[in-house]
Amino acid sequence: MTSSAPEHSENPADSIDLPKSWDPSAVEAELYRSWVDAGYFEADATSGKPPYSIVLPPPNVTGSLHMGHALDHTLMDALSRRKRMLGYEVLWLPGMDHAGIATQTVVEKQLAADGKTKEEFGREAFIDKVWDWKRESGGTIGGQMRRIGDGVDWSRERFTMDEGLSEAVQTMFKRMFDDGLIYRAERLVNWSPVLQTAISDIEVKFEDVDGELVSLRYGSLDDSEPHVIVATTRVETMLGDTAVAVHPDDERYKALVGTTLEHPFTGRQIPIIADDYVDPEFGTGAVKITPAHDPNDFEMGVRHSLPMPSIMDKAGRITDTGTQFDGMDRFEARVKVREALAEQGRVVAEKRPYLHSVGHSERSGEPIEPRLSLQWWVKVDTLAKAAGDAVRNGDTVIHPKSQEPRWFAWVDNMHDWCISRQLWWGHRIPIWYGPDGETVCLGPGETPPEGWKQDPDVLDTWFSSGLWPFSTMGWPDATADLEKFYPTGVLVTGYDILFFWVARMMMFGTYVGADDAITAGKQGPQVPFRDVFLHGLIRDQFGKKMSKSRGNGIDPLDWVDRFGADALRFTLARGANPGADMSVGEDHAQSSRNFANKLFNATKFALMNGAAPADLPSRSELTDADRWILDRLEQVRAEVDSAFDRYEFSKACEALYHFAWDEVCDWYLEIAKVQFADDAIAVTTRGVLGNVLDALLRLLHPVIPFVTETLWKVLTGGESLVIAAWPTASTDSLDSVAAQRIDDMQRLITEIRRFRSDQGLKPSQKVAARIVGVSESDLDGQISAVTALARLTEPAEDFAATASVEVRLSKATVVVELDTSGTVDLVAERARLVKDLAAAEKELAQTTGKLGNEAFLAKAPDAVVDKIRTRQTIAGEEIARITARLESMGPK
Repeated sequence: MTSSAPEHSENPADSIDLPKSWDPSAVEAELYRSWVDAGYFEADATSGKPPYSIVLPPPNVTGSLHMGHALDHTLMDALSRRKRMLGYEVLWLPGMDHAGIATQTVVEKQLAADGKTKEEFGREAFIDKVWDWKRESGGTIGGQMRRIGDGVDWSRERFTMDEGLSEAVQTMFKRMFDDGLIYRAERLVNWSPVLQTAISDIEVKFEDVDGELVSLRYGSLDDSEPHVIVATTRVETMLGDTAVAVHPDDERYKALVGTTLEHPFTGRQIPIIADDYVDPEFGTGAVKITPAHDPNDFEMGVRHSLPMPSIMDKAGRITDTGTQFDGMDRFEARVKVREALAEQGRVVAEKRPYLHSVGHSERSGEPIEPRLSLQWWVKVDTLAKAAGDAVRNGDTVIHPKSQEPRWFAWVDNMHDWCISRQLWWGHRIPIWYGPDGETVCLGPGETPPEGWKQDPDVLDTWFSSGLWPFSTMGWPDATADLEKFYPTGVLVTGYDILFFWVARMMMFGTYVGADDAITAGKQGPQVPFRDVFLHGLIRDQFGKKMSKSRGNGIDPLDWVDRFGADALRFTLARGANPGADMSVGEDHAQSSRNFANKLFNATKFALMNGAAPADLPSRSELTDADRWILDRLEQVRAEVDSAFDRYEFSKACEALYHFAWDEVCDWYLEIAKVQFADDAIAVTTRGVLGNVLDALLRLLHPVIPFVTETLWKVLTGGESLVIAAWPTASTDSLDSVAAQRIDDMQRLITEIRRFRSDQGLKPSQKVAARIVGVSESDLDGQISAVTALARLTEPAEDFAATASVEVRLSKATVVVELDTSGTVDLVAERARLVKDLAAAEKELAQTTGKLGNEAFLAKAPDAVVDKIRTRQTIAGEEIARITARLESMGPK
């Protein structure tokens, strides 16, 4: 494998400009600044290189970096850095979302702290206040992105309400309106009484709460007269009931279908209707229907042409029912309606508390209210079909493929999308109303007739972010960026927003796919991204979902401060399997920090011994260890390339971790120490080690850029790994003979070390030994490494073996005879072993006792029982090992 080492004027080993130890905090900020100042992350739309582009899922301008962001950003940065090293012209485009509800809420709270409201300022003045906040306090996440090393093109940073994106939003709305895809209608929405606006599905979080289940009686209180019993957790909504529904085949109610029962408070007649939606096996088999305040009831109301009276105002107060409950808050009314029904004798049963799932507003925290409301909608049937077909046809590929059924389940059954919000901050709907009820939709640059008024609502934030892949590159204008970088290469995001954001981008992208500004010079269908990589959620070390209520969230910047950005990044990338959740804890971050330290110390040691990238002699002039490590490097490079191409970040990181730690550091560096002592091969060894480290640092750079950049620049004298070449495939054939010899050597050394440990020898203690069967095992060339790494010395003439170990290798059995006389304090060693034996026997007795206790086994979780069985097995093995060792020591 070649690593394209740059030319440099002096041997880096002559002047090792590295600190004593790796201190990320002393390096990262300045190193990142140097990358940005050098323009390494800026994309050139006129470049002749093949394009590769990613648009950053725009974080909320109100937000700060959480672990989900850190994972997204780490993976996108790794992909971008690798593609840049592979010779692509890379654009990773950053930006922020204006976050309508979240941002307006922040500024309103600031005003409230001063005893003011937005209404006191008026719409325009309040929006100015929001812009002031955005300029002064928004975008905290931008600085945090720099902390973790995001290689984004800051010169192209966008905001969903900047001038260009506002033009794109207005253009898209008008096109869709003119095509009949946007309409206004009264439908059921998720309503926030606190914020007094419709909110999107993704802003509704379901929580289990203790409520009440009330069974109430419609009709006669006399069991012999017509009546129906229904149950509800929201008894106050019965004020808006317009029907009671039963299943058509339910014999209990067939005689009642088509009849009416009197409403207990309003006096209106409530019809009994039949509908297949009703489950006759659930409850009483009869359900109350409140079309204006329940999604399923609304659909039934449409099917049966039922009246749909709204019984609550925007603030969630009961209104227009003509009852004594008008003016009450919905929660107060819930109690009062139940009490009034009980007084009439209509409460058949009450269950309190009753645990059930209730949707809450993510922003304000209160239970959302399904509410019939006049809103703007997107007709999604044709758009959703196109988004589904793009995946079916392979124009966009979802990784992992196992997520495809969820995608199709969503897009094939999508409901029309409510896009209007009753807010002031956001893209205002470009609809204007005339004095006589006329309506006009205006595009960019168009002005309304004098005296016309604009619709007061703004667009759902997901509308503007749905245009993100192409609006950020200048659409609707035909820009150089669109021509070069669109469609984008991949979208990286969590599977939890597959439906909300990804689906909207796919709908918009396929809708404008034939636009001249997008198709210029391109062939085939134009989708917003070729690949969609869906990663899982991040959970704590116990597998629990991170949340504020649990207090188990982790601040990624805390890990950066304590362990370094590389440790954060490597922890997240190492756990990122397509579509699978990951569990992370502080021990993972510590392990990643240790890996960075290991890499630093190993490279520093190599530099101190003169290692540097070099042109190597023919393979026949290399040692077995040299050929083995170069072949292993090639195999790992191929594995890493394959894993990156399949978005299997975890596999790539695992391969690099174990190669770096287990093979380069634990084996080749130790072998190199032996080879350095041989003048005939020392120079070549330095070149091999330098080439291996050069390539290894390149392969690791996309995931851990800071420590690799620091080490590589000293090792090679090169300008920067950011713009260095990615390692390419070797033309040499793999040497299976050398690999087998090194495998035999490792096995022999490992067994000698294990035997030494069992004999109670200290790791540093040298022991005289004679190795028999070296030639038969084809290990003549490895014997110096074996003796050095196993801490053996040449036997004296009067050598007398006191112990031996046999090791079966690929070609023969090697016997290692050792003289341990005088090297072990037998009395002290026997005392230690006796003590350890007693502890192991106690552990075996305890675990055996628990596993024999039927009462314990009946109550203990399976995981606990499995752990005890494992402890029992280990204790048994330990007893056998210690007993054998004591027997080998002879009598006391």
